[in-house]
Amino acid sequence: MSEIVIEAKNLNKAYGHIHAVDGINLSIEQGEVYGFLGPNGSCKSTTILMMLGYTEPSGGSIRVFGKDPAREPIEVKRIVGYLPETVGFYGDMSGLENLLFTAELNQIPSEEAYSKSIELLEMVELLASKDQPVNQYSRGMKQRLGIADVLIKDPQIVILDDPTLGLDPAGIQWLLALIERLSQQRNITIFLSSHQLHEVQRICNRVGIMSHGALVLEGKVADLVQETESHGYETKLEIEGETSVLEGKIKSISSVEKVSVEGSQLIIESTSDVRSQIALEVIQSGAQLLELQAHRNSLQEIYMRYFQEALV
Repeated sequence: MSEIVIEAKNLNKAYGHIHAVDGINLSIEQGEVYGFLGPNGSCKSTTILMMLGYTEPSGGSIRVFGKDPAREPIEVKRIVGYLPETVGFYGDMSGLENLLFTAELNQIPSEEAYSKSIELLEMVELLASKDQPVNQYSRGMKQRLGIADVLIKDPQIVILDDPTLGLDPAGIQWLLALIERLSQQRNITIFLSSHQLHEVQRICNRVGIMSHGALVLEGKVADLVQETESHGYETKLEIEGETSVLEGKIKSISSVEKVSVEGSQLIIESTSDVRSQIALEVIQSGAQLLELQAHRNSLQEIYMRYFQEALV
């Protein structure tokens, strides 16, 4: 069993009579990529600030590698790297100079700091721009430099706050691949706060959904999809020909639970992907297949469902 590196028990944060964070329980393992989801105002950032020791809980507890961030903030910061939503650098300094400055703040010897900085700049594909002032960097380049800056002290946990914000599609794919490598190859725990649900679904081991300061849903993405009341798959079938006979044959497929007819289109709800069986029935019926497309429950649908329930 993997070591628990972040653990919150009945974690609360109140500002007067307002409960910003209300009884959160979290348990995150070493090397896990954990997606922390929620709309603006759900107090994801407040939770992160308590993890880092920047604000103290009003009740309950949070531990990072067994340490209390509010009582041992320096020890926690030594093992945790944090990339905020807005990355800040000294704009008149080069990318390399910014990394060397961060290394100095973390008391990394100068020779080691230089070699690590060069290695990280190469990893984030900024080596050719290492001597360029950061105020000339694009948003994507600053985000890449931010990843290098976080990794310079070899953290065991990395907290990323909306890291894909403002990135183009190629930049997003690059960053997601890097997050996967950090988890799988370096066993770094990634705590990923994000609004980009499709991306989170792809790379996270588990997700937690926040609403109004409470953790309303948590688990593995595949399990959450399976647990929802809506069916796992919806298949749209469009044919040229008579639908009535075909409708009956499709209904007889074991995992099909409902078939609806909308003009020349059949909407099939099923518990598994039945496209191959449907295609066979179409061919045997002599109809002409125009479209066959299956859609599975996404994390976004689950997120919206539970978010709406939390509002109610």
